[in-house]
Amino acid sequence: MKYYFDYEIKYQEVDAAKRLRLPDMENYLLEVAGTVADQLGYGIIRLHPERKTWVLTRLSLIMDYMPSYLEKMTIETWIESQAHMLSTRDFRIYITDKDGVRRQIGECTSQWAVLDMDKREIVNIFDRPMFEGAIDGEKLDIPRAPRLLPITEPTGLVSHIVQYTDVDYNDHCNSCKYLAAMVNAAKPDYLGKRVRLDINYQREARLGEQIDTLYLELPDGIQYQQKNANGETSCAAKITIIA
Repeated sequence: MKYYFDYEIKYQEVDAAKRLRLPDMENYLLEVAGTVADQLGYGIIRLHPERKTWVLTRLSLIMDYMPSYLEKMTIETWIESQAHMLSTRDFRIYITDKDGVRRQIGECTSQWAVLDMDKREIVNIFDRPMFEGAIDGEKLDIPRAPRLLPITEPTGLVSHIVQYTDVDYNDHCNSCKYLAAMVNAAKPDYLGKRVRLDINYQREARLGEQIDTLYLELPDGIQYQQKNANGETSCAAKITIIA
């Protein structure tokens, strides 16, 4: 089953070019995913009393166009599959012009898991009755995400301490804040171009931790690797300019 949500782009979500920022686009996708899960009875409203919550593990987003201030955006979503303790949720993004014509401007596929908040371990709850009939099954034709090797000779490095405003109700750094730190460290010029984001969340970052964002400038974009104080990768990503 497909679900649709309508939004108007707000001024605090756009950059100096009046275009929606990439972390804010990701935030819309996460909001939609959470809203649908709550409506169907397996969101955080149901899981938090059990000390469990959803976490994003991977996301691949392709945007042909970044919406601008006051534009009307619609996000369509559905569950593609649930297997191996992961739920794959897909999205299509549209805008509607002043004449009421809607056109697709992006698509995204994402993978989610359920975290035990006390053990900080992934758990499988997909055998519960509330997931029956939840799978739509449609698969997006998005090319496979590139393999992101560790960055050994970065173009630069920017350190960040996880702050109060970075932490969400899961008691760790919010998914969008990793991406915000990346584009603050180095942002490719994708204005007016087709852009792809691939991001892989590997280890959660907690309040007060130092995260080092390494970035590598490439001919087609920028690759990122975020490490904690132990040298472990918290998050890896690449922003690719397609055209």
